[in-house]
Amino acid sequence: MYCSHCGGEIADSSNYCSSCGGRQRRLASRKRLTLSATDKKLAGVCGGLAEYLDVDPTVVRLIWVALSLVPGGIVGGALVYALAWIIIPKAPALASSAASAASAEPSPKAG
Repeated sequence: MYCSHCGGEIADSSNYCSSCGGRQRRLASRKRLTLSATDKKLAGVCGGLAEYLDVDPTVVRLIWVALSLVPGGIVGGALVYALAWIIIPKAPALASSAASAASAEPSPKAG
């Protein structure tokens, strides 16, 4: 790996360059919990949680319903869902905006 500041060669596991002391940026980004833009039934809370945990959204929905059916849990489950809907940010809709832009363009007429 090469230093992003001075260009000197450094070990792949280094956080700092031994020549200039510059901090090296990691290419891998953190996963963020967001509301799902593609897999949602109500608000996308369960879909977003499933994307974050890398599991099937149906499993997350079934677990959420099962935990909400615990005596007194229906009100709590609905309240937690509503709070999650408010607190969790929306996912960027890059793919959906491109698809809607493509469908909004008129198709050329033949003839």
